[in-house]
Amino acid sequence: MKMLLATTAILSMAALGAAAQAQTTAPKAAPTAVAVPNNILLADWSGPYAGVPPFDKVTPALFPQALQFGIDERRGEILAIANNPEAPTFANTIEAYEKSGQRLDRVESVFGVMTSNMATPEYQKLDKEWSSKLSAASDEITLNPKLFQRIKTLYDDKASLGLDAKQDRLLTRTYQGFIRRGANLDAQQKQQLSTMNQQLAELFATFSERVLADESTYLTVTEAELMGVPDDVKAALAAAAKAQNKPAGAFAIKNTRSAVDPVLTFADNRALREKVWRAFVNRGDNGGASDTNEIIAKIVKLRADRAKLLGFKNHAEWRMQDTMAKTPAQAMNLMNRVWPAAVARVKEEVADQQALANRLGQKITIEPWDYRYFQEKVRKEKYDLSQDEIKPYFSLDNIIDASYWAAGELYGLNFKEVTGTVPTWKQDIRVYSVTDRATGKQLGLFYRDDFASDGKRSGAWATTYRSRASLLGDDVVLGSNNNNFVKPGPGEPVLISLDDAETLFHEFGHAIHYFLSNVKYPSLGGSQRDFVEYPSQVNENWLLTPEVLQRFAKHHETGQPMPQALVDKIQKAQTFNQGFATVEYLSSAIVDMKMHMDPAGVADPDAFEKKALTEIGMPKEIVMRHRLPQFNHLFSSDAYSAGYYSYLWSETMDADTWAAFEEAGSPWDKKVAGDFKRYLLSTGNETDRAEAYREFRGRDPDVNALLRKRGFPVSSTASGK
Repeated sequence: MKMLLATTAILSMAALGAAAQAQTTAPKAAPTAVAVPNNILLADWSGPYAGVPPFDKVTPALFPQALQFGIDERRGEILAIANNPEAPTFANTIEAYEKSGQRLDRVESVFGVMTSNMATPEYQKLDKEWSSKLSAASDEITLNPKLFQRIKTLYDDKASLGLDAKQDRLLTRTYQGFIRRGANLDAQQKQQLSTMNQQLAELFATFSERVLADESTYLTVTEAELMGVPDDVKAALAAAAKAQNKPAGAFAIKNTRSAVDPVLTFADNRALREKVWRAFVNRGDNGGASDTNEIIAKIVKLRADRAKLLGFKNHAEWRMQDTMAKTPAQAMNLMNRVWPAAVARVKEEVADQQALANRLGQKITIEPWDYRYFQEKVRKEKYDLSQDEIKPYFSLDNIIDASYWAAGELYGLNFKEVTGTVPTWKQDIRVYSVTDRATGKQLGLFYRDDFASDGKRSGAWATTYRSRASLLGDDVVLGSNNNNFVKPGPGEPVLISLDDAETLFHEFGHAIHYFLSNVKYPSLGGSQRDFVEYPSQVNENWLLTPEVLQRFAKHHETGQPMPQALVDKIQKAQTFNQGFATVEYLSSAIVDMKMHMDPAGVADPDAFEKKALTEIGMPKEIVMRHRLPQFNHLFSSDAYSAGYYSYLWSETMDADTWAAFEEAGSPWDKKVAGDFKRYLLSTGNETDRAEAYREFRGRDPDVNALLRKRGFPVSSTASGK
């Protein structure tokens, strides 16, 4: 429920809000107290680690009763606050609000896992049905005039309340959050707003369902077509074909990034690369039952209309009120500083690829389905280095161990596998107890869902099922990382690419953040959207440190550590292909922001995408990392809408933070790591994030650090954000 005020690493559709049909002008009377039904989802979590979710007992049929009961119970709690005859105090209003809805929060946590990781048709139907109800229930709270009046009374008088700094920040953010979500609207406007929010929630669920439908398709190929593809990748594709009951000898390429990228990187068959690429980039854009363009147009129009209703120029202006950047112009300014250098680097990369293709006698012009293939060959030519040379040293288990070891060295976290001792939602989930290395104190429980499966949305994400908040007595964090690595056949090694390894370290950075967060109030446990990716991006830096490579990059067959010569080549090639990586990402972020700065909405997403890319000079050899028709970040919830820029904003702080370690002389410097933990990781949102960064670094972040890290020319005018 506190999602009204705080953002987390990832928001599932089910976490959009809570409670049944909205009563925006005259809230219902508090329901008579009733006994809690005999439904496992409504029971307090029991077992070790201060209680864990009963994932093994969850079925779709349990959710309607559990969600409705949770909604009704929370409504009673909120109405008790709103209708309290006593004068409002911080304790009976703000703290009481913080404590409300805990049972529903637990139900929604489990629902989020099921709809993101186990999206069967039954769960998709539930998601579509309950998304609008949960949204309406959230509005019922935000738009309750009596509740808001109590909050406003406290806010207006806060100078006389004797609040400490954290209480003052919580009260201020609570008041501002209610304002942003329409608390000051009149009754008719409130009803209009709630209707919009419910419509959006249902559209989000439909968008997710359609993208998942396209990502659940397979392209069946023969071994001859896979010439050049490494054996471990072919083994995984063969295992996928067998699981899909394809004919003997067939190979199946699922239409997800983890399955597609290795084929685009290594397959010699250009026709196959083009076929795989077109299927992947046209997810949601096929004109059939899974096409998302009409859904996107409705979402963007509703967002634009909602922003206008709330008194803002456009959706981007509204969304960025509670961010570090503050305004779309600030975000665009940062992106525009980086974009020209990235495009210039792409031109150099394409020239290198075209020259190599010419030397190889291939009479082609580099196209998007050629980029990864030829970039790999250029890497080999320039640095005597290939992904295929690295991958045998990157076994999944070893990279997982490396991430744990680094977290121990830096922050004193200890991870011990306890798989089998607590319930999980699938058999291949691994679970770890998290303790403080120095004191032995139990900090949390960590679930790993690493492999792609039917019904699981694509990509990688982190989430929490219970966060640390001393007000609630919650001290043991429950959280997860979710990846989509391709599962190999029985007995085959799980080898991952350098890009996959970086993704693993990235998501684990979110885990470190939530295990170290130590706040009192739930609503101050999250972070602003353009801060939340910062700790995770910082964590990527340790993957390629010599200490990690020497200890954990071991050949999967021989067990021998990665040769120093190979380590040196990896270090030397760290800025290779940064043009591609930056343009692929940044084009998505710019199009997102441009789309949501349009005060009228967008009628034709495909046409808008094409026009926006033309305006910024998008290189023809690259497509957006996420084209609009499959852009889950933007259209499966409001979470990253007008917010995809946040990765670059966070990376500016990340690069400047890594520079602090470099200035200290070691990536393992205890003082820098301790300050990073003290000022930024453990404080949640209890302090202003920009001020917290200044406490850590002594100044604002310098964008030059980002340019240097990516190997781009440093501008004499590009300091600060």
